[in-house]
Amino acid sequence: MEMTFKETILNFLGGIGLTNITLPNVFMVALALFLAYLAISKKFEPLLLLPLAFGMFLANMPVSGLSAYDTGGLLYYLYMGIRLVVYPPLIFLCIGSMTDFGPLIGNPKSALIGLGGQLGLFTAFFAAKGIGYLLEPVIPGFDGFTNAQAASIGIIGSADGPTSIFTAKILAEDMLPMVAIAAFSYMALVPLIQPPIMRLLTNSKERIIVMPPPKRVTRKQKILFPICVTAVTLLCVPTAGALIGMLMLGNLIRESGVAERYVRTLNNEMLNVLTLLIAISIGASARADIFLRFETILIICLGLFAFVSGTFGGVLIAKLLCYVTGGKVNPLIGNSGVSAMPMAARISQKLGRQYNPHNHLLMRAMGPIVASTMGSALIAGLFIALFGQ
Repeated sequence: MEMTFKETILNFLGGIGLTNITLPNVFMVALALFLAYLAISKKFEPLLLLPLAFGMFLANMPVSGLSAYDTGGLLYYLYMGIRLVVYPPLIFLCIGSMTDFGPLIGNPKSALIGLGGQLGLFTAFFAAKGIGYLLEPVIPGFDGFTNAQAASIGIIGSADGPTSIFTAKILAEDMLPMVAIAAFSYMALVPLIQPPIMRLLTNSKERIIVMPPPKRVTRKQKILFPICVTAVTLLCVPTAGALIGMLMLGNLIRESGVAERYVRTLNNEMLNVLTLLIAISIGASARADIFLRFETILIICLGLFAFVSGTFGGVLIAKLLCYVTGGKVNPLIGNSGVSAMPMAARISQKLGRQYNPHNHLLMRAMGPIVASTMGSALIAGLFIALFGQ
């Protein structure tokens, strides 16, 4: 039976977003606009934060069908790259092609700073278990965090978005949107979070230390390094093989000197496309009905605790190395114990130049940061081996 004009109008109005919008939608749209503001106005990692914010904006427009969960839609298929764990290893491939492992090879003790930066992963893991145990009896419907969920939360402390996505997808897919957004957001907010911690833990004498030139590393060492690391990883922690293997392949392509076309593509076009796809996909997964839960608040708070703890751990180890070496290590490179590449190294450089214009800490900070990138991937593999099904 044909509808009347009035029924047609009511049917039309009932199917548009304006009449279906809810308060949670409004909140998520406001959050998306705030993140976009940070990207555009404050320039906080705009290549990452801007598409993430817009993906969140699209997903929370009612009746749009543009979330990662709307089967058959554009963002549903883009999100497949995350659900099938394709994007994170490919991002590592690109990162490897951009990374110079020379500072780490020439100064192996800088890996200790990267090890210190992993403190946040374990403190957040145990904090998640402890808080879950305390709140489970008093919060209706909250069952605490399983080991797999706590491990996924802990990985946020690495400040490495691809590693966080990789781990959460395998161990706790239901928490993936919250874990990924927390990890990427804290990566973007490195310029706000880390400097106060670095100033708190260092003194004026330590901040002006000029570090000696790095040792020379041969081309042969740089070529053998990715091959050896891949072999050791696959033999000892095979669950980290996808991330470490792609990271080392990218680096081998770089150091071989015979595949410049690949290097240019990986450093530019491929990395840009993958960053855009992964950011908008993660944003599109942050739908209000999934994101606005009690667990989300806990995950975001625990993620911040993990990131802050990792920064503390890295700076404290750097201070210890400064003492042991008789003042040859500037503790300001300790913030690079977390894997926020290359943002954390830029912060080391910026603060170092503020206190001593003759300081050049960028390359010194790259040793800890690449060690942390490998370390967080290995720990992710360890968590997957221990807690994965």
